[in-house]
Amino acid sequence: MTDLESWIKYGEEMRRPLLINPELVNSSKIIIVGGGLSGMCCALRLSEKKPDLEIILLEKKDSLGGVISTWTDGEWICDLAVNATRPHPAFWRLIEDLELSDAFKPSNQKAKSRWIMMNGRKHKLSLLSIFRIGLFKMLKSIKQSRKGGSSISELIPNKQIADALTLGIVNDTAENVDADFLMPAMTGFGLEPPIKKSSLNKKISQSYPIFTPRKGSIASLNGGMQTLTKALEDRLIKSENITIKFNEVAQSIESISSKYELPESSIIWAAPGLYGESDFTELSIFVIGYMDESVSDVKVGYGTLIPDKEIPISGILNESDLHNSKRCPQGHRLFRLMVPHDRWDGEEDTILSHAKKLLGTNPVLFSKIGERKIPTYKPGYMNKISKLKDNQNWIGWSVSGVSITHVVCEAERIAELF
Repeated sequence: MTDLESWIKYGEEMRRPLLINPELVNSSKIIIVGGGLSGMCCALRLSEKKPDLEIILLEKKDSLGGVISTWTDGEWICDLAVNATRPHPAFWRLIEDLELSDAFKPSNQKAKSRWIMMNGRKHKLSLLSIFRIGLFKMLKSIKQSRKGGSSISELIPNKQIADALTLGIVNDTAENVDADFLMPAMTGFGLEPPIKKSSLNKKISQSYPIFTPRKGSIASLNGGMQTLTKALEDRLIKSENITIKFNEVAQSIESISSKYELPESSIIWAAPGLYGESDFTELSIFVIGYMDESVSDVKVGYGTLIPDKEIPISGILNESDLHNSKRCPQGHRLFRLMVPHDRWDGEEDTILSHAKKLLGTNPVLFSKIGERKIPTYKPGYMNKISKLKDNQNWIGWSVSGVSITHVVCEAERIAELF
C-alpha cells in the first residue's frame, strides 16, 4: 500500500504506521474492542469488504460513539470533542456511503481567522506568524527535527505559538508532544510520496465525492457529530455479519483472546491503552452563550488559543460562527471553552469570571458539558511505536493519530489488507 493510488486515497496518513498483524487477514471471525468512532468505522469497512466475516464489536458502555458526543439544550448545540473535520477524501467517502451528504456542509467562510492570546493581546495566526519566529530559525528547526524524536517546541521555536498549537490539539504543552506524531509531513517521518507534493495534492483534490473543499476550510454536520455516530450505528445494526455487545469490559487483548477462544491476531483493540500505557491529560469543556449585541466586539472567526497558564481557559472555539448549521437560537452566539485541569482550581465561578473578561459580561448561558482525557504523545513516541512488533492489532486515537480523519482512513487501510 505504498503506490500512488494509495497516496491519492490517504494522503499524508500514509506516513503513519499500521499496527496490524499480517495474520488478521486469515481470520474468519474478528473481535473489535471499543465502540468509538475508530471501532465503528473499522467494523463498517471490514463488513463491507468481507460480508462472510463474522465481526463482534465490544463496547464497555451502553452506547456507541466513544468521545464523539453532542450536547444539546433546546436550540443550543455543541460537540464535546471533535466538532468538524479538515478536508480528506476518506471522510467525504464515509459521509457519502452513510447517505449524509445533504447534512454535510463546508464551514462558514467568514470564520477562518484564528487568534492567539499573547501578553494579554490577541494576535491573528497566519503566515506572518512565521516572522515572529524567524524564517531562518524555523527552517533550521525543521531540518533538525528530521533526525527524529523532536518535540513540537524544538520544531516551532516560539513557546507561545508552539504551546497554543499543541494545547488546541492534544491538551499538552509543546515540549511534551512528539513532532513526528503531530506533524509527520514537516518532520519527514514515515514514507515519502512517489510524486511531488504539489502534483499529489492536485490528484487528491480531484478525488473528493460530494464537493471539493476549499483550501484551509473544514466541514461539519447538521446536528453535530452525533449525526455521524447515529448513522454509523444504524448501519452496523443492519449489517448481517456484525454483532454489537454493550457493557463488555475488556482488560486486554490476551483476556479477550482467551474468553472468546480466538487467536490474538483476530482481536483488534480500538480502545485506549496501547500496550498498557495510560498517561493522559485531562480537561473540562464548558459552553457560554450570549445575545449578539453583548459580544459585538468579538470578531467572527474560528477561535482563540491561550497558552498563558495564568488563564485557566486554554482555548475558545467560536462554535456558532464556525458552522453553516444552526448551533444556537437566532440572534445569539455560542462559544466552547477548553479548560485543562492543571490550570484550573476546580471552581466553575473561576471559569465564568475569566470568560466574562475574554468575551462579554452578560452571558445568557453557561454550563459545563463534559470532560475529556487525551493520551500523551511524548517526544520519540512515533519512533517507538513504529518499531513495535506487529503480533497484535492496535488502532484508534491512542495509537498513531489523534484526528478524526486518521481513524476514518485507518479503517479503510485495514479493510484494504483483506
